[in-house]
Amino acid sequence: MTSISTDSIRSPKNGALEPYQLATWREEFEATPVYRMSQNAVCKNAVDEIALNRQVVTQSDFTFSHVLDDWTVTNQKNTGRCWMFAGLNLFRVGAMKRMNLKDFQFSQSYTFFWDKLERSNYFLERHIEMANHPVDDRRIAWLLDRPLDDGGQWNMFVNIIKKHGLVPQSVMPETESSSNSSRMNSILLYKLREGAKTFREMAAKNATLEALRDTKTEILEVVYRILSVHLGTPPTHFDWQWNDADKQFHRDGEMTPQDFAAKYVTLPIDDYVCLVNDPRATSPFGRTFTVECLGNVEGGNIVKYLNVEIDLMKQIAMQTVIDGEPVWMGCDVGKMMQRNLGLWDAKLYDYDGVYDTTFTLDKSARLQYHQTLMTHAMLFTGVDVVSVDGQEVPRRWRVENSWGEDSGQKGFYLMNDNWFDQYMFEIAARKDYLPDELRDALELEPIVLPPWDPMGALAHEAWTEK
Repeated sequence: MTSISTDSIRSPKNGALEPYQLATWREEFEATPVYRMSQNAVCKNAVDEIALNRQVVTQSDFTFSHVLDDWTVTNQKNTGRCWMFAGLNLFRVGAMKRMNLKDFQFSQSYTFFWDKLERSNYFLERHIEMANHPVDDRRIAWLLDRPLDDGGQWNMFVNIIKKHGLVPQSVMPETESSSNSSRMNSILLYKLREGAKTFREMAAKNATLEALRDTKTEILEVVYRILSVHLGTPPTHFDWQWNDADKQFHRDGEMTPQDFAAKYVTLPIDDYVCLVNDPRATSPFGRTFTVECLGNVEGGNIVKYLNVEIDLMKQIAMQTVIDGEPVWMGCDVGKMMQRNLGLWDAKLYDYDGVYDTTFTLDKSARLQYHQTLMTHAMLFTGVDVVSVDGQEVPRRWRVENSWGEDSGQKGFYLMNDNWFDQYMFEIAARKDYLPDELRDALELEPIVLPPWDPMGALAHEAWTEK
């Protein structure tokens, strides 16, 4: 057999794959027993079953020094409503206490309806603003590609509550489309893209802003109709009464959604800010930033992040749980996760060993090179705190998911703290937990990142229950 130099294998002259390279790689693979063993195992089993680190599994037990939850989990089903479920799950804790109920849910269909309608208006307003831009402009192309995803952000959730209020789930229950949103979304997308085309045609004929907005109103009337067909018509008022956990009867009488939110949202939502951990140079620590075209309610608050070090984020999340309040958070849920066990650990899978290679991107590089982003929102409902060198630090976290009871421990998950470092990106926290200098930083004009920046991904890439 003719010897082939390493240099010629690594550097083919024209950049194409050459037959001698393929032959050499095959020979090397077949001559290495561990590669053949990996092949035999993975061809018969899912690679995660082979790569699972049993030591991590056996050393991770579901015990915590601080646990808040004594309720059942919810189920977003085949939708990307995680951010909304996490927010409503945070609010329902206080509502259950105030009403002395062991189980209660705010209507997720109600907030879903208003987010879809408000986001449709937001999308159409952006196209009115840019009606004279070419359709292949990168911003226009991005907007046309992602106008109405199910995902969202904390500030977007708050915008909906402050404008439209809340209702109990029994007043506007789940429908087939609220649990399986893809077909409804596809119908809405058609009308919105049709509207974007209409605006450009009108702008080419020098239509006035008033005329464009009149056309927008006609489109939104159709959007409202489509949403009502799929999700039901949101109530403007309702009667509310209930039997509490002690079988005592209570009656509030007729209420509006705004009345209901004012009475049963017990947390001061205006005191919350979004803290993120983004180690890239584009958004320095101690600065606020936002993502262009990321929003839902026209005229509502923008999505604004304050970038902080990961250890500070941990300390604030830990102290919030210790003080008795769950924490809304966003992360890259699918990385290093075992769903049936309900377990996250940064070393959960030994892919290095299976493939005989190394995976070397750090958190910053993974963001820059599209290997990680926020995909899911949940709640921290517990933490296991230990003392290290005289300092109280978190060892693992208890997480309330919104994928139903069939995974984890009846829907609750365990996150080891090393996973927090690598794949946690965001929490909603009270401003009071911040150091003075970071509270002052909240008043700075935010850096504006482009629409496609990964820090806006939770509004577009949210995982579904399946």
